Amino acid sequence: MELANKYIEENKDRFLEELFGLIRIPSISSIVDHKDDMIKAAEYWKESMLKAGVDKAEIFPTDENPVVYGEKIIDPNASTVLVYGHYDVMPVDPIELWNKPPFEPSVSDGKIWARGADDDKGQAFMHAKAFEAMVKTNTLTCNVKFMIEGGEEVGSPGLGEWCAENKEMLKADIILVSDTSMIAPDIPSITTGLRGLGYWQVEVTGPNKDLHSGLFGGAVANPINVLAKMITDMVDDDGHITIPGFYDDVLEVNLEERAKMAEAPFDEEAYKKALNVKALKGEKGYTPSEHTGIRCSFDVCGIWGGYTGEGAKTVLPGKAFAKISSRLVPNQDNKKIMQLFKEHFEKVAPEYVKVKVKSLHGGQAYVCPINIPAYKAAEKAYEAVYNKKPVPVRSGGSIPIISTFEDVLGLKSVLMGFGLESDAIHSPNENFPLEQFYNGIETITHFYKHFAEIMK
Repeated sequence: MELANKYIEENKDRFLEELFGLIRIPSISSIVDHKDDMIKAAEYWKESMLKAGVDKAEIFPTDENPVVYGEKIIDPNASTVLVYGHYDVMPVDPIELWNKPPFEPSVSDGKIWARGADDDKGQAFMHAKAFEAMVKTNTLTCNVKFMIEGGEEVGSPGLGEWCAENKEMLKADIILVSDTSMIAPDIPSITTGLRGLGYWQVEVTGPNKDLHSGLFGGAVANPINVLAKMITDMVDDDGHITIPGFYDDVLEVNLEERAKMAEAPFDEEAYKKALNVKALKGEKGYTPSEHTGIRCSFDVCGIWGGYTGEGAKTVLPGKAFAKISSRLVPNQDNKKIMQLFKEHFEKVAPEYVKVKVKSLHGGQAYVCPINIPAYKAAEKAYEAVYNKKPVPVRSGGSIPIISTFEDVLGLKSVLMGFGLESDAIHSPNENFPLEQFYNGIETITHFYKHFAEIMK
């Protein structure tokens, strides 16, 4: 691997500047006004693939955002890795909390600061550069395909159908993904599980217009008050979700596996300090790591209604809204859960309001076996760079399309993440350590090498 490592070192500044070019495109998939930026980001990826050395690259239009595909076939009989990533990013609000403009990437304190620095432009771009290093040094011994989409942050609408239509083109032995995190810079880990997701928007309507809170307050139900109470009732004092049937299909993790999971280092005091909270809150009977790894959650992602401008306005609002998400665990069907919540939330609504629930998007949970060849290759790759065997962990996050890949393409995914908890993904001041960016590139080159050897 000396040739590839030397190439990475000689070109690291260019790699960074090329990543910055991608980051500068504000490709926010959830905001319609950024539709042109989605196309620009797709075109940037196509050019990046071609420069890196693919045999061909193509942008495939979809009903949503384009999918960028590229491939390098060195030998039809060789093993094939399909790299998945996404070029869309989360919105930047609240913009006033950013220390620097979110789409003007900069480096300070050894970190890249920008929206998408980690999730997923920085991590996905590592794959392009690792691939380039091996192609340019003639050390690539497996076939590589790229599938980079523009809708992961909104549930990858239409990508499953696109995969089904292009199943032959996407044939591979494994899907390789970097869109997750490591335990710490000196404790490498491989994500072996992802939680599923249900996401809704609810609307609570009271009176037919906003009312004077003095003339009507106390006689007419306030939709915001009602909504807050309804949401609170969805989780009991022990952190147990109260929706009937919610836990019926949950795959319980046995004590032996829980004990193995507990071997992963976790400093609760440091965790609280980093978040500036005095105490943690989760489901009774489980540890903080288990709360995010093997248990379900229910969270309000946004809530609004009434007057939120500067100064006071004594108003009793006619409507209240909330965006709600639930993280799911293996065996729970996201479609079933989404319907259970809709029916329950509408059923428990008091007669003095009307409630509408709209299901936005969701996905299934995913578990990766630790005995498959690609996982073994990933272990060897991390060990080669970090000098430690990686710890298998289950992530609290969701990448809904991963389970779809398994259903549609029949392929497992190995999740080689290099992000850190401190990277503030989805939040203001997102960042990604330079060291992780470069270590990630090097680790991925080792994966290609070991995977090709194991698959011979």
